[in-house]
Amino acid sequence: METAGKRSHDELDKDVEFSYSIKAGKRIYYMDVRRTRKDDLYLSITESKKIAQSEGDNSAPVFEKHKIFLYKEDFGKFIDGLSKAISYIHENRHDEADSETAAKTDVSASEIVPPQESVGDALDNMKIDF
Repeated sequence: METAGKRSHDELDKDVEFSYSIKAGKRIYYMDVRRTRKDDLYLSITESKKIAQSEGDNSAPVFEKHKIFLYKEDFGKFIDGLSKAISYIHENRHDEADSETAAKTDVSASEIVPPQESVGDALDNMKIDF
């Protein structure tokens, strides 16, 4: 029996309108676009990490999950903060082996959203067909 106000995992999966997964070593990142009850779209980011379990060979794998819900009014600030944090890491790391990774991931917020448009305008102008 479900608790009032709680939704099952299957019901939450039905709300996903777009999904993209990123496999990164022992972690998987899921980018899911969902719709609120008021018909607004938002981004749900989930980190799933397989954790060691020492209960024998027949045990099922266990995954630790962390979620972030990001709403459109916060996209600009989130992209800006993420871009600044990534730039800081690239500028201050001491491992030369990461230079190739830096070139692949060095993206600024201005590359994602053109400077003449606000994030809200850019989102309003997006045409997504489902």
